[in-house]
Amino acid sequence: IFGKTEVNGDNADPLWEYIKSEKPGLMGLKRVKWNFEKFLISRDGKVVERWASTKKPETLEEDVLKEIAKKAAEPVKSEL
Repeated sequence: IFGKTEVNGDNADPLWEYIKSEKPGLMGLKRVKWNFEKFLISRDGKVVERWASTKKPETLEEDVLKEIAKKAAEPVKSEL
């Protein structure tokens, strides 16, 4: 269980700022509108999908399973 994290406003956590900017909501809304808004993040850290809080979790299974089945991108090799 995690502690409380700000997702909107001046004190929003940088992770949430990234997530919201990568996948704006309805009409380009870049804030989390309500509790239980859902985001699907790829293995590579890309925001794949965003769903409203009204979307039932059981309807997301197909999208989640498709994302799990994808192979992770090859890591970038450093020349250092």
